[in-house]
Amino acid sequence: MSVVADLPPAELRDRLRGPGIDLVTGRFRTRIVSGLPEVTTGIAQLYRDFPVDGPTGFADFHVAVARPRGLRRWYRPQVLFRFDGRSVFKPLPGNQAFPMLEWGLNWCLTTQVHHYLVFHAAVVANGERALVMPGPPGSGKSTLCAALVTQGWRLLSDEMALLDLESGLIHGLARPVSLKNESIPALQALAPDAFVSAPCHDTLKGTVAHLRPPIDSVERVRTPVRPGWIVFPRFVPQATTELLARSRDTAFFALVSNAFNYSALGDIAFERTVDLVAQSDCHDFSYSHLAEAVARLGELASASTRPVD
Repeated sequence: MSVVADLPPAELRDRLRGPGIDLVTGRFRTRIVSGLPEVTTGIAQLYRDFPVDGPTGFADFHVAVARPRGLRRWYRPQVLFRFDGRSVFKPLPGNQAFPMLEWGLNWCLTTQVHHYLVFHAAVVANGERALVMPGPPGSGKSTLCAALVTQGWRLLSDEMALLDLESGLIHGLARPVSLKNESIPALQALAPDAFVSAPCHDTLKGTVAHLRPPIDSVERVRTPVRPGWIVFPRFVPQATTELLARSRDTAFFALVSNAFNYSALGDIAFERTVDLVAQSDCHDFSYSHLAEAVARLGELASASTRPVD
């Protein structure tokens, strides 16, 4: 199977406009159709190293990003995200086509996937273990995820932890990492050689950009990892970097509050969450300086003595 970078720009554009492409992210295949240049550019730049196929055979999700019909195509243009042919969000301004694709792909996973227990959490790996960072929007988990990834940690996801219901292992997606507002220059200052897309301004989340995943993370995306640490991050301006142990019982309830499909899965969700917490060292983490935060979490990983089964 080829990767996106193997496709000449004109071929990628024409395939997206016509039958679409099957983009493979981890264990999911998404059929994407879009005639918008912003989507073509975003996929070419940020999914450069991802497998691409077809479209042939089965796809987990069928999505499109397109202009609405009527005058809105020309007057103050807007974009729609369609899933299985139906629009699932309100239209957004036309310049937000690629962020809308990313938000739509997140929606597909959090609403349609029930063979994993899905947590709202960033996940990176150090060696054979996963660092799970649950938290609501604004907690700083994506920024911290991006910083760790640029400093050698393996990216699984900046948005969701996919916990296998049978094995208890954590699976990844390795999709682009979302950065917002002040986190964009902060990440660029920490890792000036990392590829960050051009910012998209005035979205519902402010200014948004995306970090391209490292090729090693993309190539290893189908290799799951064991739980190692659960860290609840909190970005606090001007705060000192502080890592404090957290009890497993409070970590359990905090994880449940950050799960998308816990209630839908019943007893197995409870059992798997208990196992996840039992296998992990649990901490609260406040930070304001990215370099210090990365160093402190590196120390945490190096100091761990928990054996890998």
